[in-house]
Order: sequence, then structure tokens, then C-alpha cells
Amino acid sequence: MEDGIRIKVLLVDDEEGYASILSKRLAKRNFEVTTALSGSQGIQEVRSKDYDVVILDLKMEDMDGIEVLKIFKKLLPGMEVIMLTGHGSERAAREGVNFGAYDYLTKPCELEDLVEKIREAYEKRV
Repeated sequence: MEDGIRIKVLLVDDEEGYASILSKRLAKRNFEVTTALSGSQGIQEVRSKDYDVVILDLKMEDMDGIEVLKIFKKLLPGMEVIMLTGHGSERAAREGVNFGAYDYLTKPCELEDLVEKIREAYEKRV
């Protein structure tokens, strides 16, 4: 990846503590991270700003991650989405891949695995 390009990442997760820590850790690796703490907030973000990659939690209070994914794919079909899922929800995450998600990782995921997935998704999109 070229120096100077900062991948714009939208992190959609309703666990505020997790989202805050993860966004800080990604920012230290030179990603430009915006956090949305609900599915509806994530949709508003995607409507108002361009993102290269979205990290989307599967289970949120206000909206199901699969529903949010479907809306993202209608709004921006080329935007890559990485699903995050808790243990035991891998089947639902695979369903997300069927609806156009780039891939999924199980929470808590290793930061380096997530960084690699973001870069792969970005490369696929460019």
C-alpha cells in the first residue's frame, strides 16, 4: 500500500467500550476511524461520508447487523464490509457473506487479523 493513503474505516458496534478501544488501536496503525454506536447511526454515516471499509457488529440493540449490511450494500454496492460476531454466531456471519460482506471475524479478534482483513478488503475495492 502506498504511503500517505489512510484507509477510511467505519466501525459500527454498540458496545461503546469495545468500539472506543478498537478505534484507538486502529488509529495507531494509521487508519482513519469513525465510530457509530448503532446500526442507524452507521447508516447515517454511510449516507453522509465516504468510507473504504466498514467493520460491522452482527448483534446490536437497535438493528440486526445483517439488515444494516443489506442497507449498506444498497447504498454503496462496492463498499467492503467485515462482519464481527460473537462466539456461536458464525452461521449468521456466513449468512452475511452471502449478502455481500467481504468476510467475518469472531470477537474478540486479534488486532493484526483485523488489520490484515481491512487491508485485503481495501485492496479488493481499489
